[in-house]
Amino acid sequence: MTVTPTSLTRAAGISAAVAGLIFIAVQINHPAMDVSSVTTTEWVVRQTAKAVMAAAALAGITGMYLRQVRQTGILGLVGYLVFGVGYLVMFGVEFAGGYVLPALAHTAPGYVNDVLAAGMGETVTGNIGAMQTAFSLMGVGYLAGGVLFGLALFRAGILARWASALLVLGTLATLALKVLPQSFDRPFAVPTGVALIGLGISLWRDQRTTAVTTSDLAPARAGAAAR
Repeated sequence: MTVTPTSLTRAAGISAAVAGLIFIAVQINHPAMDVSSVTTTEWVVRQTAKAVMAAAALAGITGMYLRQVRQTGILGLVGYLVFGVGYLVMFGVEFAGGYVLPALAHTAPGYVNDVLAAGMGETVTGNIGAMQTAFSLMGVGYLAGGVLFGLALFRAGILARWASALLVLGTLATLALKVLPQSFDRPFAVPTGVALIGLGISLWRDQRTTAVTTSDLAPARAGAAAR
């Protein structure tokens, strides 16, 4: 199998779509954010899925940026870097949530509860150290990066504009969660998931069309060269 820029970009599109699907799926019937949930197998499975989602999303947005690096300009670069940092930190946070917190649930339940509270934007009573910084970076990266990157994609106009606009609105809408009941947290993740799916499919179709067009032109170029 020959690895080409086109095949890598199509793989990035698939990764983005998978990330969006996982992002939506893990919100369904999500267990309570407390110590008792952390010790269950379901918790580990969900956290593992979230870590995979973050890695897939990072691969997806990287492909989106490289596909239109010239068209998105400085806004695209800044948006990609901020969004990318958000997903990179998210991967670390979700991994820690799945494989570190369960080990501490019995020996340091107060710390675990504080980490979970910080993750939900609630009041933290103790000191959770670097995890607080990680949550802050993840929040800023997800919100600011999603808005800036979505605007850059919309302006470039190469990928589906509706999905680019939904990415902006979906990430921006998380600001409202500070004043809304906790029951809104899960549904508000759906628009961003749909946006990732739409952008991923759009990137995949774009590269598929490019590959088909290139293959159609190859015989004509060969004939011209022969003449």
